[in-house]
Amino acid sequence: MNAPPSNMIGQPVSRTEDMRFVRGAGQFVDDLKRKEMLHAVVLRSGVAHGRIRNLDVSAARAMEGVHGVITAADIGAAIPLIPLRLAVLPEYKPYLQPVIAREKVRYVGEPIAVIVASTQALAEDALDTIDLDIEPMPAVPDRASAARDESLLFEESGTNRALRYAVSFGDADAAFAKAEYTRRENFRCHRLTALPLETRGLIAEWDSAKTKLVVNGATKVLFFNRRILAPMLGIDESDIDMMEVDVGGGFGVRGEFYPEDFLIPYAARHVGRPVKWIEDRREHLTATNHSRDVECEIEIACMRDGTILGLRGNIVSDMGAYIRTNGGVVPAKAAQFLPGPYRIPDIAITVEVLMTSKTPVGTMRAPGRFEANFFRERLLDMVANDLALDPMDFRRKNLLTESELPYFSGKLVPYEAETEFDSGDYHAGFERALSEIGWAEKKSLQGKLVDGRYHGLAAVPFIESSGSGKENARLVIEADGSVSVYVGSSVLGQGLETTLAQVAAETLKCDFDKVRIFHGSTTYVSEGFGTFASRSMVVGGSAVMDGCNNLLAAIRAAATERLAFSNQEIVISNGFVKAGDQTWTFADFAGLEVKGTFATTIRTYSYGAHACHLAVDPRTGRVEILDYVAIEDIGRAINPAVVHGQAIGALVQGLGGVFLDHLIYDADGQLLNTSLAEYLVPVASDFPNIRAITLELRRSKTNPLGAKGAGEGGMVAVAATVANAVAAALKPLGVEVYHLPLSPAAVWDLVNGRAS
Repeated sequence: MNAPPSNMIGQPVSRTEDMRFVRGAGQFVDDLKRKEMLHAVVLRSGVAHGRIRNLDVSAARAMEGVHGVITAADIGAAIPLIPLRLAVLPEYKPYLQPVIAREKVRYVGEPIAVIVASTQALAEDALDTIDLDIEPMPAVPDRASAARDESLLFEESGTNRALRYAVSFGDADAAFAKAEYTRRENFRCHRLTALPLETRGLIAEWDSAKTKLVVNGATKVLFFNRRILAPMLGIDESDIDMMEVDVGGGFGVRGEFYPEDFLIPYAARHVGRPVKWIEDRREHLTATNHSRDVECEIEIACMRDGTILGLRGNIVSDMGAYIRTNGGVVPAKAAQFLPGPYRIPDIAITVEVLMTSKTPVGTMRAPGRFEANFFRERLLDMVANDLALDPMDFRRKNLLTESELPYFSGKLVPYEAETEFDSGDYHAGFERALSEIGWAEKKSLQGKLVDGRYHGLAAVPFIESSGSGKENARLVIEADGSVSVYVGSSVLGQGLETTLAQVAAETLKCDFDKVRIFHGSTTYVSEGFGTFASRSMVVGGSAVMDGCNNLLAAIRAAATERLAFSNQEIVISNGFVKAGDQTWTFADFAGLEVKGTFATTIRTYSYGAHACHLAVDPRTGRVEILDYVAIEDIGRAINPAVVHGQAIGALVQGLGGVFLDHLIYDADGQLLNTSLAEYLVPVASDFPNIRAITLELRRSKTNPLGAKGAGEGGMVAVAATVANAVAAALKPLGVEVYHLPLSPAAVWDLVNGRAS
């Protein structure tokens, strides 16, 4: 890298972590081996809802090579419940998940027993010998059946409706009373999940002599998970080290506290030897968090000239069988982002959470945002058509202007403080998307039949929150003059080893190669908060910058003390420390150690727009993306190449969620597509005509880097943009789009009037 140390931020530095991956030198959980290591498999329920009548594990325990079979009875009378990390509302408490089923199962995939054996194959053989008898109870397969309360997942609660709350801003009833036009529609976003290349896995090691537990494979929120696990095991937090190795993707589902995060450490202590567990892909699809699965009735009030007066919505979320650590975020954020980046003075939204006999829900990239943008932007296109308005002019009229920012957006999330949109030029992002897609030149193609396919275009703006909370860092000057930077942030594949090193190198005015980033261990810093909600650079990067500034101050103080130079005479540049005619390197200050921290309660908001041109074949239902552009202003791009990769990755993942990803359950609560032959995701050749453009128009004022979140903007507006473009293409056929996904079969049904 030839850029001087003072100019590292903003450079497209090649990702330093990639070299070990392309050489096959990455170290993932399944690469780890320990002396005398045993292997665990989990017996999971094959019934969606039922009572456990018999569980006989004696044959499994008697098998040679089996070192332990753990059931609820072995754990004790008080089975630990997994607490909430986010959306901590008291109404959710009765619906928390036990780490293992005792008397009742509530979804296919729920853990019932853990088998520990000398090999994984032997553990799987032992699993087949277990005599399990479950009395089936009526499944609760969807929102409609849950709302009827005919079969209760939690009898003691008396209902499958876990929560209902209302939030508002202004006076929506008054707005609707004076409106010249209103329209109400119902939209539905389907259930899907993230699909990291690497499935979940753990290696737990228990040292009885030292009363010490080491867990390899933790990620995302290591300190929080340690805080949960310690009381479950009856030991102190300081007795647990959680270690992160390389991670094959996260996307929201990796790293939350799952039943296995207790069961595998418990098993290691139970048998007194290291225990490894790796889930297979079927397990991943049935047991790892699902997401989305939200329905929305949304109603808008306007004047005839297109001025939006008010918005009302009812968000109904299918949360699956339990409320998991962060699952409540999904409906809450769907409500918060329902108004989007528009000037809507009066808003009233209700949120309902229903429990069903499906795998529990958690967050997935752009939780709630993906869904909310689809609901709102579909309705806006319908309104523009009713009022005979150009759909882009309709949006321009109501899109917030820069002079209106910061814009107070009220308290639309009950467990969060009031918030406001900070800095930005929403119109600039929107106009850039229209220009890039060639809207003025191509809009005449709307609904045109060309060579047997209908063409459609759409463009929508969006807003996305990121970057609040706290993060810590620790910096040490090593004997060779390099600087080790230990961070509380986790690395899930987003290039933090590179970008945090860029922040450190520029702030310290030293060579990039002299900075080493160490992440993902509870031994590195005294407290860390992890990686989620696009916060790692905004909060974690700012903590590194603070630590670097503290290190510079420590170097100056040390030089002053040793050599009697004043601070004003000491110059630190290009990795050297100079005072008068004397020069030192960082190595002369080896052993200096400082900490850095950054905290903010104020979120920053990235924003942008997506635009799409596509063609629909009415004979097959196949949709081809002819051109797609995602625009996002992230304030300041620490590494434009990394940001671009994140945007393209999010865009492809979002398109997969629109066209391919879809978890399908039957009426008995059985998941029907439990392999990659049936659960389809994009491959490299599926979407060749996509682009992402990063803007740096308005820096954030909430953090010293001026950065805004960059990991989710490529995902936020995908469903809205594609659905509007498909609807525009098929308008001559009288088609409207209300539901996702838009698979070929679903589009064919729309064309042929068979959509439900």
